[in-house]
Amino acid sequence: MSGTLELRQVSQRYGKRLVLDDISLTLNDGGIACLLGASGCGKTTLLRCIAGFEDIVAGDILLNGQIVTRPGYVMPPESRRIGMVFQDYALFPHLSVARNVAFGLHGAGDAARNARVDELLAIVGLEGVAQRYPHELSGGQQQRVALARALAPRPALMLLDEPFSNLDVEMRERLSIEVRDILKSQHTTTILVTHDQNEAFTFADEIGIMMAGRIAQWATPYLLYHEPATREIAEFIGHGVFLPGVMLEGNRVRMELGELLGDTPIAAAPGATVDVLLRPDDILHDDTSAMRATVITKAFRGAQFIYTLELPGGGRVLSFVPSHHNHAIGEKIGIRLEIDHLVAFTRG
Repeated sequence: MSGTLELRQVSQRYGKRLVLDDISLTLNDGGIACLLGASGCGKTTLLRCIAGFEDIVAGDILLNGQIVTRPGYVMPPESRRIGMVFQDYALFPHLSVARNVAFGLHGAGDAARNARVDELLAIVGLEGVAQRYPHELSGGQQQRVALARALAPRPALMLLDEPFSNLDVEMRERLSIEVRDILKSQHTTTILVTHDQNEAFTFADEIGIMMAGRIAQWATPYLLYHEPATREIAEFIGHGVFLPGVMLEGNRVRMELGELLGDTPIAAAPGATVDVLLRPDDILHDDTSAMRATVITKAFRGAQFIYTLELPGGGRVLSFVPSHHNHAIGEKIGIRLEIDHLVAFTRG
């Protein structure tokens, strides 16, 4: 049985420094969420508070409707039915894979314990390594063992603290997808902590962007990318640049690349100067277009280039272009704007 997690106005201090500031969120049964942010933003501290490793100075943390942490009270971590997977896996080197997985199955009989171990090793694709030891496994296999061990007691909540960061890029991407599929199949409510945007976007149903101890925005990956709540979030998420524009009547913006109509209200009066967010997928290569831009830099990404392009007015934009369009630095190419979500922020 999985569980629902709720945080109500949670704050935490280290001495006089406020590290978590009035955080509220709800993660529904079986949901997978991610706390995403730069180093020092408070995401790991928040995970430790949820796990019961730290007290809080304000607010409540509830699991399945029961308060597990409030100021002056912390239910012991072992009583919370929470599973954890760490960056370093934390496997017991002197125990076999099977005994590592079985470690948390206290009170179960031998037959039930062995059946659960066999079930989990099958789920994580490690049926043939039960009698091996951690040092005999690859990093990806060790991570699967750590996941199986955490899942063994059927936790109400799974907490993952940068679990893929020690792996190479290819393994990290593949394993994050596989682990997500496993957690979904087990209907396990999960929170991942990471600083890797691609990992967060691949893994999570919902993402909380953490900045300076607060959740700046809690939304689906799609909405975070296309409808960032603030300029700071827009700059943090994905690639993008800002071009100046002028607000017109009817939620329209005039800029060098033409006039755009916003699908959500822009908080700026007609005549105000705004900065319009343009993603690389908003700028399309089009040889038939009259609008030309000069290639300033390019980075090869296999299936595509990411070009930095200079517009006639001096502004610069980014564009994803299929890699068979291999244009030279200084070459002028045709572009057109195709934008579904107009995001603009008033200049300070």
